[in-house]
Amino acid sequence: MENQNRRVGTVSRGIRCPIIKQGDDLAQIVTESVILAAKDEGFSLRDRDVVAITESVVARSQGNYASVDDIAADVKQRTGGDCVGVMFPILSRNRFAICLKGIARGVKKVVLMLSYPSDEVGNQLVSLDKIDAAGINPYSDVLTLERYRELFGVNVHEFTGVDYVAYYSDIIRGEGADVEIIFANQPKAILDYTDKVITCDIHTRRRTKRILSDSGAKVVLGLDDIMSASVNGSGYNEKYGLLGSNKATENTVKLFPHFCQPLVEDISKRLFDATGKNIEVMVYGDGAFKDPQGKIWELADPVVSPAFTNGLIGVPNELKLKYLADNDFKDLRGEELRNAIKESIKSKQSNLVGKMASEGTTPRQLTDLIGSLCDLTSGSGDKGTPIVLVQGYFDNYTND
Repeated sequence: MENQNRRVGTVSRGIRCPIIKQGDDLAQIVTESVILAAKDEGFSLRDRDVVAITESVVARSQGNYASVDDIAADVKQRTGGDCVGVMFPILSRNRFAICLKGIARGVKKVVLMLSYPSDEVGNQLVSLDKIDAAGINPYSDVLTLERYRELFGVNVHEFTGVDYVAYYSDIIRGEGADVEIIFANQPKAILDYTDKVITCDIHTRRRTKRILSDSGAKVVLGLDDIMSASVNGSGYNEKYGLLGSNKATENTVKLFPHFCQPLVEDISKRLFDATGKNIEVMVYGDGAFKDPQGKIWELADPVVSPAFTNGLIGVPNELKLKYLADNDFKDLRGEELRNAIKESIKSKQSNLVGKMASEGTTPRQLTDLIGSLCDLTSGSGDKGTPIVLVQGYFDNYTND
């Protein structure tokens, strides 16, 4: 009788664990939680399983927090504290509002330059249809607040119901700073108002900084430069600064975790010592995917994974089974087809880039793919599974 064959491929499991607080031994908690889950649920751990830990609990265990006052002190020291341009922020109460509060507290005036019709990750200020109807060219036209309101009125976010133009203005004024708002997409536009600039974009920040520096700005900072070192004993992130931070309280942010590589190596070693299995470990943040309704690209963190073990380096090297079935083996069926495809997989080249048989596969980094799977598995609400176990990710059709 046929079928000693495996019926299941990749499996992603959310693993519950205790609520993590500052100072907890996260490596021990993760190791114990995964092993107990396997025992209680009756599954076995295997070589090349992946254990992923959300960045949020890593940062919390590290106590990597900064206050509004810490941010304000850093901004004032780096800019002089007079009139500062704040450009290309994303529209987010969780991601940017507290950062803006700290920036405004550290200066006398903020010239806030918002990209339009949407921010970098797709949060919409105004619809493209309204832009078209107004005859506006968002690539070249600079709008004042008055002109924006005249053309488009009040526009609230589809999901949150927030008018971010008014919301960000109120935050700045609430800190005692003056505010002027413009809408533009060319970085140089800010220099007509101030030559000291904090650019708040995430994935385009290097280009924006280059353009500003080449155009004569005196001070050019990114969010990655703010809180890149400790201020009065605060947390910090030496590589990403405020990028990847999240609101913790009305006056503090939890920064993106730092120095994570020792953690993932430690967890991998503990799991090997306990199980004898070589298990990959990574820290993950936002997944890299786009919401089809709101058109919001979820990746508001600077990277999907700030730390991972060596087995997660690289990209997939996969054949497209439907291509083989429709082309190379279109005349085969049943066991003959199955065996032919298995043989193709076993003998595939080590690098399939540019080969028709791999067309349509996804040449993204393994950590981006697995991190996105983990982010969807753990969610961002009350599931209580900040650890995700992924099994069978590196298997293929030949693994029985």
